[in-house]
Amino acid sequence: MKRRLLVFLPFLLFMAGVFTSCEEVEEEGKYANWQKRNEAFIDSIKVVAGSRLVSKLEQLEMVQEGEMFYVMNNFISTGKNPEYIYCKKLRKNPSGDRPLFAGSAYVHYYGTLITGARFDGTFTGYGATDRNIPNPPANEPTVFDSPVLFNLGSSSLITGWREVLQYMHAGERMIVYIPYNSAYAAAGNGSVPGYSVLTFDLIMTEVVPL
Repeated sequence: MKRRLLVFLPFLLFMAGVFTSCEEVEEEGKYANWQKRNEAFIDSIKVVAGSRLVSKLEQLEMVQEGEMFYVMNNFISTGKNPEYIYCKKLRKNPSGDRPLFAGSAYVHYYGTLITGARFDGTFTGYGATDRNIPNPPANEPTVFDSPVLFNLGSSSLITGWREVLQYMHAGERMIVYIPYNSAYAAAGNGSVPGYSVLTFDLIMTEVVPL
């Protein structure tokens, strides 16, 4: 019996190595040409957004539900190299409070990569691969889901978040597409590889007064 086990053991070790190698190849394959794929994804979003640049509050209030627009990321933009974040308003509430720079707000969020793979979130919302989002949107947080308090003045937040949350009112919902320069850039973070466009389904539930 022991002899048979000893003979079988190298086979098991060999098969374990085969499966590990396959998993590594599959993992690498998921992110093949990752930078170019993410750049192509954001280019496709730009086409939908067209020329709808929002830079003033008056323009923001004119955005309709289901309409794509974009805002400048003032944290990293320069005159020669402006950086934009692309947004779609899923639910409007212009009478709700809006957080100012350095303010705080409670937010539900659902974050995905361009593949639709979730990397973080407080509820199950819409992701990067969802195109035909109904109006009104479904996939709402449940009573068991809790929003997170975010301080817009915190340097620990990606600049894309700090910028885009200023364009939301309490009670509103948006899906946003954040290019990698406004997210984790070339370095990545944890399960998010470098050069990743981040898509977030955001629901702002409450603004905390300064």
